[in-house]
Amino acid sequence: MATIFHLAFPDQWAAAVEAGCYKWSTRGKSLDDGATFIHASRHDQVAMVANFVYDDVAGPLTLLVIDTERLVSALCDEDLDAIGMTFPHIYGPLNLDAVLDDRPYERGPDGRWPEVAPEPVS
Repeated sequence: MATIFHLAFPDQWAAAVEAGCYKWSTRGKSLDDGATFIHASRHDQVAMVANFVYDDVAGPLTLLVIDTERLVSALCDEDLDAIGMTFPHIYGPLNLDAVLDDRPYERGPDGRWPEVAPEPVS
């Protein structure tokens, strides 16, 4: 089982749970608004993304732990910005049964978003 991660605002995640699927691409962008995929990260990319995209958010955020084998929508690993680093992108809505865990993601004592440990392989 491979896992990837997505950062969500708690209220948007709660609304998605009620609606039955999640459609937020990234901060302020939804598949309903024309975004073509949902941004995700591997464990070693979460803090970098959080400290860049969510730098001004006091938090907490919700960290979604996603089982890639359960995804209904297509998953592509891409370097769309030509920065020499690929990121997982989910091309379509995120089905809720692919989300293994949703946990609070809070800033560390130093004020930065913390690193995320890899999920244990089962």
